[in-house]
Amino acid sequence: MTLMKPTRRDLLKLAAMAPAMAFPLSARAELGPPTGDNPAHFRFSIGDARLTIISDGYFETPVSGIGVNADQAEVQAFMAAHYLPRDKGYAHTNHLYIEIGDAKVLIDVGSGSRFFETTGRLMANMEAAGIDPQGITHVVMTHAHPDHILGIRDDFDEAIIPEAAYTIGQIEHDYWMQDDLVNQVPEERQQFVLAAVNSINADGVEWIMAQDGHEVVPGVTMMHTPGHTPGHMSVRLESGGKTLIALGDCLTNANASFARPDWTLARDQDQPMAADTRKKVLGMAADERIAVLGYHFPFPGVGHVMRDGDAFRFVPALWRF
Repeated sequence: MTLMKPTRRDLLKLAAMAPAMAFPLSARAELGPPTGDNPAHFRFSIGDARLTIISDGYFETPVSGIGVNADQAEVQAFMAAHYLPRDKGYAHTNHLYIEIGDAKVLIDVGSGSRFFETTGRLMANMEAAGIDPQGITHVVMTHAHPDHILGIRDDFDEAIIPEAAYTIGQIEHDYWMQDDLVNQVPEERQQFVLAAVNSINADGVEWIMAQDGHEVVPGVTMMHTPGHTPGHMSVRLESGGKTLIALGDCLTNANASFARPDWTLARDQDQPMAADTRKKVLGMAADERIAVLGYHFPFPGVGHVMRDGDAFRFVPALWRF
């Protein structure tokens, strides 16, 4: 019996027929939800640094926000070929907690109680992992979007981790804190501005302003990776000759961001710049064999980048028990 492999043209035809012909549920990469809880943390190491990925939960985003500069039939075909739903994507929220020397560094603070009902679980999940949030010495913000920064304050607008040193990119801070920015952006972005301003102004937070290459603690530095937001920063960890980059949102999809880094995303503020940043980071990570962590990649979001012709592929890291 000869097995027929569908061509790209075949996939495009199938996608163009939607919704009249929907792909069956069995074609998706989704598994059913658990009857109980799954572990919400994952531990590993890079050199002498002890690392934990902690989830803040998940939320769904429309697939229509991917590849807004591409033929949507091609985007739909791409999703189908990767066993993914063609309507909504399932976005994990993977926070990096670093223990290196005497420092305990948390990357981003999640969304607290002010975003989706399925998010805001970071503090509880940290405690379940045996991590005391009040022992955190440094908090680093990749950018000021709601799912990354709203969790900075409690219901009384006070910092949840008041003793930590807080760092954000200078460009990122200055962008969101412009006078009357809320009335200068499109209506759909106004809530983002309000969330950023209120979070940056949280009581008990004094910001350290970072430039490209800023050292948070020895071995942990910040990288300017703009486009998703004007001052977006990724975080680079180096220890024992090993390197990992916490990408933040400079890459958001473990499939499309790698195979089609030229596809622009609706939530990227400067879409051409974001695409250029993706290509640069992917090329560097592939050529230097640097591990990466994707904030919205399937949990725990850790892996490597390999070149695949003119594009790239995400290679999930090997779990070790």
